[in-house]
Amino acid sequence: MKQVALVTGGGRGLGRAFAVALARNGIHVTVASRSSAELNATVALLRATGVEALAIPTDVTDEGAVGKLVSETEEKLGPIDLLVNGAGVAVPFGPAWESDAKEWWRNIEINLKGPMLCSNAVARGMVQRRSGRIINVASGAGTVSIPYMSAYVTAKTALIRYTEVLAAELRQHGVSVFAIQPGTVKTAMAEELMQSETGKRWLPWFKKIFDEGRDDSTKPGEELVLYLASGKADSLTGRFFLAPGAPQNLADQSAEILKGDLNVLRLR
Repeated sequence: MKQVALVTGGGRGLGRAFAVALARNGIHVTVASRSSAELNATVALLRATGVEALAIPTDVTDEGAVGKLVSETEEKLGPIDLLVNGAGVAVPFGPAWESDAKEWWRNIEINLKGPMLCSNAVARGMVQRRSGRIINVASGAGTVSIPYMSAYVTAKTALIRYTEVLAAELRQHGVSVFAIQPGTVKTAMAEELMQSETGKRWLPWFKKIFDEGRDDSTKPGEELVLYLASGKADSLTGRFFLAPGAPQNLADQSAEILKGDLNVLRLR
């Protein structure tokens, strides 16, 4: 049966890696981001695997643009079975009280409003078909306080909680929702954090992760996305999962996770 995925932030980095992994598993893919050149490069990789693929430049914070993204995908590829909300930004860096308010809020819009708009747009069809999955690319930063990354930490924390709430609402309609931390990967976002003057000043520890070889490849995150997309973890809808790790272990751990109400944001 034909399967269709929509991956935002699919022009580069983790979004591109996830899109290619899905295509290699026979899933037809639309990729969206703001850069046409990057999207076209991704689509060439996708089509090389033999699947259908679309590149649709989109600002995920624009509700009208998101609506067109979903409608065009469904018109040309078919109903969307999987949404991967991968678009995101890390800036601004520095003391919260010195941050530019517009830049700070733009971070919240891309990292939180974007997934909300995209999820809303695909959920209607998924509910009607009583089938579908949404994966929100969050971060371990959403579970801890990291000084000088207030916008990013706040957005990712909210995204994890939003995942829980959306999953609770959609469970009865046969739709599963997950949040993931794909690992510490050397993406363009990571490079910006390491190379920008504000990143070097306020977050010098981040570069050490890469200098010391403690970073991750894209493969663990790809495997996690594929596992969640397969439906094998649907009983764990609403949970937050971290890579690297063996995603197939989730099936064995599901009873423990559910009994202990694990992999969620909670006060203990």
